[in-house]
Amino acid sequence: MMKKITLAACALVVAGSAFAIEPDKAIKFRQAGYSYMSWNMSKIKDNVEGTYKQAEVIAAANTIAAIANSGMGALYVPGSEKDVGNVKTYVRPEFFSKPQEVARIAQSFNKEANELARIAATGSSAEVKEQFGKVGGTCKACHDDFKMKN
Repeated sequence: MMKKITLAACALVVAGSAFAIEPDKAIKFRQAGYSYMSWNMSKIKDNVEGTYKQAEVIAAANTIAAIANSGMGALYVPGSEKDVGNVKTYVRPEFFSKPQEVARIAQSFNKEANELARIAATGSSAEVKEQFGKVGGTCKACHDDFKMKN
């Protein structure tokens, strides 16, 4: 019995440490996620402003929703509020001191991103364009309040 408890405790320690992330890696991963999301946002924008290719819009909208629901909030670890070595962050320190505001914006973003994916699957170009604007509005809200100008 004691051996099982010890093995279970060791497994938890190993599993817990697997989820720990150094601040420099957290910054790099979240920047990669936002970059990839931005690329997909631009694909949707190109489609609603030009020739509409629904399959491309669906793929991009699903990617944005997946990133929105991926738990990227876990990448805002202590120490990642400032530059780490040669890894620069663009998040303002206020992000870390206003968790309720951050949570409100993040929840709104997740809701609107999920709705964009839903509408992209069956909606018209006009419906996607309208919802795309709502997603962009949530991005802007966070950028305005919590992103440094680069």
